[in-house]
Amino acid sequence: MAEYKAPVRDMSFILNEVINVSSLTEMEQFSDATTDIISGVLDEAAKQIENTIGVLNESGDAEGTKLENGEVTTPVGFKEAYHEYADSGWIGLDKSIEYSGQGLPYTLATAVTDILSGANAAFSLYPGLSNGAYEALKAHGTQAQKDRYMTHLSLGDWSGTMCLTEPGAGSDLGQVRTKAVPQEDGSYLVEGNKIFITAGEHDLTDNIIHLVLARTPGAPEGIRGISMFIVPKFMVNDDDSLGERNAVVCASLEEKMGIHGSSTCVMNFNEAKGYLIGDLNKGIQNMFVMMNAARLMVGLQGLGVAERATQNAINYAKERKQGRPLTRKAESSFDSDTIIVHPDVRRMLLTMKALTEGCRMMAYDTAKHVDLSENHTDESVRQYSKARVDLMTPICKAFITDVGVEVTGLGVQVYGGHGYIRENGMEQNLRDSKIFCIYEGTNGIQAMDLIGRKLSMHEGQLPKDFFGEVDQALASSSDSVNFIAEPLKDALAILRKTTDWLQASKEQNPNDAAAAGVDYLQLFGVVTLGYYWLRASNVAVKNEGVFYQGKLATALFFAQKILPRVYAFAPAVMAGSTCVMEPSEELIL
Repeated sequence: MAEYKAPVRDMSFILNEVINVSSLTEMEQFSDATTDIISGVLDEAAKQIENTIGVLNESGDAEGTKLENGEVTTPVGFKEAYHEYADSGWIGLDKSIEYSGQGLPYTLATAVTDILSGANAAFSLYPGLSNGAYEALKAHGTQAQKDRYMTHLSLGDWSGTMCLTEPGAGSDLGQVRTKAVPQEDGSYLVEGNKIFITAGEHDLTDNIIHLVLARTPGAPEGIRGISMFIVPKFMVNDDDSLGERNAVVCASLEEKMGIHGSSTCVMNFNEAKGYLIGDLNKGIQNMFVMMNAARLMVGLQGLGVAERATQNAINYAKERKQGRPLTRKAESSFDSDTIIVHPDVRRMLLTMKALTEGCRMMAYDTAKHVDLSENHTDESVRQYSKARVDLMTPICKAFITDVGVEVTGLGVQVYGGHGYIRENGMEQNLRDSKIFCIYEGTNGIQAMDLIGRKLSMHEGQLPKDFFGEVDQALASSSDSVNFIAEPLKDALAILRKTTDWLQASKEQNPNDAAAAGVDYLQLFGVVTLGYYWLRASNVAVKNEGVFYQGKLATALFFAQKILPRVYAFAPAVMAGSTCVMEPSEELIL
């Protein structure tokens, strides 16, 4: 059976020593987010989540969710664990005090989500989708809508969903057919059906607030004619009590490869009453607020399962005896050592550590920029941080979730045959991890977002700003970290050259960019992790103890075994699209 312990020491190292989260206390609204408070939050979150939610990971996977007469039941223990989680204030940790939240930084909430995802990825989706709904309402809701819904979402007694996908409209939302017909009282009747709706129906909360994309009569075709609507499961009376059941039902549950404890629903809207949120025909723009928040959350899910796999693989490798090192002769046929002595096992374990811990640094620093972009008093700081978040969102989503699949696959491999069977819990990590590469925009779509939008925004300034920051880190590093600084300098030069080629080539032939997008995102992600391992090394080299020595060992491994991946990705990007597009369909057998 796989177990999970929150990596609080690593989290504290990143928050306090690598990204200096305490600098957020310089902003008045975060003055209480001191090092002591952060430490207390991490310790308490770890204890509660491990003991109430983490223990349900494997049983929730085995039991799954059940649908009967339109009602969905979550696995045994989920409801009680959710109520304890919500009642403890974790859902509202970073929400506004005005709406019954605690007003702490999003960065800290990110760390808690990291713990939650590692403990139980399927469970994490229930509060996770509510966060996206909260952000969409905060950005685009009327004051009356905010007052009606945001406190409940913050407290967690109501939850939220994103209802985008339809049978004929997946990633191409311009094909949405769900209709919203205006009524005399200012409401709309929403008619249509949505698929793949995470947490569309469940028994954890008193109400569910669906944010639905639909098209009004006479709206322009394509994405220009889509609007967003609030469609509650239960209507809400003027006194805030719940009224009659709305005409929205779960028609079926999807049978999935993983995340069995999360309900994935087909939702039918049968002239359900809804309310416009934001401006008419601006639904896509409004939904992006929710989607961007969700994309960062999905990256954390990939990080969580990677951490879970890494922990268990290391523990297993230190206990499982099999074979002997090549440097030692056997004293008998039964003479064996733990498998961690074998170079290939160490290669797998260090790959898992280097990728997982590097992704945690990237995710937390991006979260810090979210806090700065929304709260700093200096407009230039807000704009710089917003640009960083724009650039890193597709990378955090796609690169980290790809890492989740790679690392969970390695976790199974470390266990060998014992990893492939269900009893040890490692195969669940791999099954759970794959969906993170698909929903909230596939990783291929994230790559297209990176090369198609983010590289061009502000006349190409976003990557230039990031490259400049890496330059500064390299220039200020001491010779003692040259083991990573020198190869990172070369890798950054390759990324710069590839970026210039890509920006020029996509103007000549858009297919070049489309064919190269995934490789380019991977190249960018590897260099980004190199930057964070440089920062971690600059801290570790000044300290003593096993923990810091371990960081330097992992950074060295990253520099010599993972950073060289850039030498494969760069030529693949610059190969162009001819080999992809020239073969006729008949030749792709």
